[in-house]
Amino acid sequence: MFQSTAYSGQKEKDYQLLIKQLDALSEGERDHTALLANASALLNQFLTDVNWVGFYVWKEDELVLGPFQGLPACIRIGYGKGVCGTAVKEKVTQRIADVHAFPGHIACDSASNSEIVVPIVLNDTVYGVLDIDSPNFDRFDEVDESCLEQFVHVLEKHLAAE
Repeated sequence: MFQSTAYSGQKEKDYQLLIKQLDALSEGERDHTALLANASALLNQFLTDVNWVGFYVWKEDELVLGPFQGLPACIRIGYGKGVCGTAVKEKVTQRIADVHAFPGHIACDSASNSEIVVPIVLNDTVYGVLDIDSPNFDRFDEVDESCLEQFVHVLEKHLAAE
């Protein structure tokens, strides 16, 4: 049974605990929806100052909404469109301090001001993205980026398991 953890307030140390929690929660599970649902819930209870945490999965040449925590969201995002589509196209994390300055930003929630999107890659193919929005400008820093990429690598390990 999962119990909410009191984190230490030391960002990198807390992220490492979060990553271990994801690994333990995901052990032995093969259902992708279940894995993504638990990962979004875990991130949502861990992160502060966010208003949307979730996944889009690459299906038939577009991103399709997957498990998430937050307000209803855009259901489909095209290749190269918005922050999520750009992450797919470039296969690189997109850390955006001000989404309003991002060319082609897709505003699913008008309260969002910053965003980080981490591509999920299985066998050199984009599987989808982790997308996190915040009402704060410049909410995500280098530590968030690095640790969320580590979080996604652990998730990729479980998604790729047969």
